Amino acid sequence: MTSYLSTFYLLPFTFHHSNMLLEFIAAIALGLGTAGLVLAVNFVLGKRLPGWLIPASAGVAMIAFMVYMEYSWQPRTEAQLPGGVVVTGMSAESMWYRPWTYLKPLSLRMTAIDTRRSRRHAEQPGQVMTTAILLGRWMPVREIPVVFDCHGNRRADLHSGVDMAEDGQLIGADWRPLERDDSALMAACTNA
Repeated sequence: MTSYLSTFYLLPFTFHHSNMLLEFIAAIALGLGTAGLVLAVNFVLGKRLPGWLIPASAGVAMIAFMVYMEYSWQPRTEAQLPGGVVVTGMSAESMWYRPWTYLKPLSLRMTAIDTRRSRRHAEQPGQVMTTAILLGRWMPVREIPVVFDCHGNRRADLHSGVDMAEDGQLIGADWRPLERDDSALMAACTNA
């Protein structure tokens, strides 16, 4: 009997996501640029614009930029995923401190299956060992080694208490039932 985690070679998963500090600096730069532009237009018009318009335009530009960055996070993140990584789920949330999310819910988390790492045991062909990836805005990428039972419609997360017998049976696994059309189950079983 061997530890299941020791048989699962975790390849380094590199994922490039936008940096919170850089986005903050970009928002400040956009706000200052917008204020400067409105100030220049005001100067050209002979200072006919109201004084509140300069800081208001800077604020609106910064908020619009941050809203754009939040809504574009999910498609930008998906575009950066390497081939063989299949997105299987996304959140859609509305938050009181982001009132625009009541018009269009915001996706800040998603899950994926890395089919590049999928393997089957010779004596357990109905089971697929792979990696579930948890992605979140401003959160580090988390990888969880998992086994999907394609015939039994279930999943077991692999942790230090799970062992594998010589015939590929999992010992100490906590199997969770899944729906037959579960997107993660389908991605793991059809792409393995």
